[in-house]
Amino acid sequence: MARHTGPVCKLCRREGQKLFLKGQKCYTEKCPVERRAYPPGQHGPAQARRRKQSDYAMQLREKQKVKRMYGLQETQFRNLFERAARESGVTGENLLIGLETRLDNVIFRLGLASSRNQARQLVRHRHVQVNGRLVDVPSYQVKAGDDITVRAKSKELAVIESSLGARTRPRLVEWLTLDEKNRVARVVRVPTRDDIPMDVQEQLIVELYSK
Repeated sequence: MARHTGPVCKLCRREGQKLFLKGQKCYTEKCPVERRAYPPGQHGPAQARRRKQSDYAMQLREKQKVKRMYGLQETQFRNLFERAARESGVTGENLLIGLETRLDNVIFRLGLASSRNQARQLVRHRHVQVNGRLVDVPSYQVKAGDDITVRAKSKELAVIESSLGARTRPRLVEWLTLDEKNRVARVVRVPTRDDIPMDVQEQLIVELYSK
């Protein structure tokens, strides 16, 4: 499946905020979105001067922002939304919980990778096990009680050591536990909306897909 291979800083500039797509570099380097606070391209400054966006534009930008944060393609994101809509509860919250409980995101939240893209590579390259079984599907949905471990031969990988040792590493979320020494983690419970540290207006995404 095709993935974005261009400069990721352009994605941050397009959304007008840091999406932390480059891992530790986003914390230690001055981001282009801070130096050029307007969308990329020759018409970027003109777009920044516009005072009002239509409802559709705001809904689209919110969807694009979340999709790019988690590194999903449109079909993947739409399928996840449709599944969230079929579940009981609030659709927008179900969507964010579905995104958070993807295996690649869990690896990122545990601090075993410095970005979701790096976490996706760890899963794809068969370095991660769930309940003792090798899982190489980044979209795998974890559940409460699942044990997540790094394979024995992969525990000393440089990318994992670097991520765990970073001073800028985010604090571990409350719905996960991690034994850093043994590289063993557990999903204590399914996260709630309050557990998801993201400035996102998920209702705008629901309104966009409900048109």
